Amino acid sequence: MSGELREPSGGAGAERPADGAPRSRSGRFPSPRSGRSRWRRRRGGPVQDPAVEVAARRDRHGRGPRTPLIPAGLPGARTRAEQFDEAVLEAVADLEGRWPGQLDALEFAVDEVPTVPADGPEPPADDVVVDVGVPLSRFLPAGVDHRGRPTKARVVVYRRPLEARSADSGDLVDLVTEVLVEQLEAVLGPDDADPDDGR
Repeated sequence: MSGELREPSGGAGAERPADGAPRSRSGRFPSPRSGRSRWRRRRGGPVQDPAVEVAARRDRHGRGPRTPLIPAGLPGARTRAEQFDEAVLEAVADLEGRWPGQLDALEFAVDEVPTVPADGPEPPADDVVVDVGVPLSRFLPAGVDHRGRPTKARVVVYRRPLEARSADSGDLVDLVTEVLVEQLEAVLGPDDADPDDGR
């Protein structure tokens, strides 16, 4: 054996090429991190950059778009808000005969919940139908809105308090009618066919 020094072939798993940079056995430069690659490979799939978003496809399983569980013509397909709107429309249609020609000057609106004063329950007044301090309906006189347009007088019916006080949909229609009658009597006066008059 001559006196030249050679690095063993298995020494630390590195061989020095002509440029002097250390390389691993596979011929690549060693990773500066713990050896894990930045992008993980999925099973059998290509390496995917997470920064590139894949467009989500609808109808992935070929079943087509979903249809409603209940057809639109059936009563169960309507929401509670739609059912309440219909109850108000029915009640107003029934009351048009009791105040002929006078309801044309009014608008009827539905709101979810009333605004209750912070200092306590709503006090009784002529323009509000109140039950245990909670407004069930309110009369708003004609005026001008925030854009300067004239507005008609309006009767606002509050949905949630009336739904909480009714047992079922039939009871809700009756309760809405009673509240509207009480509100309209306070605003327009007693109707011609008031059953309390003994006629």
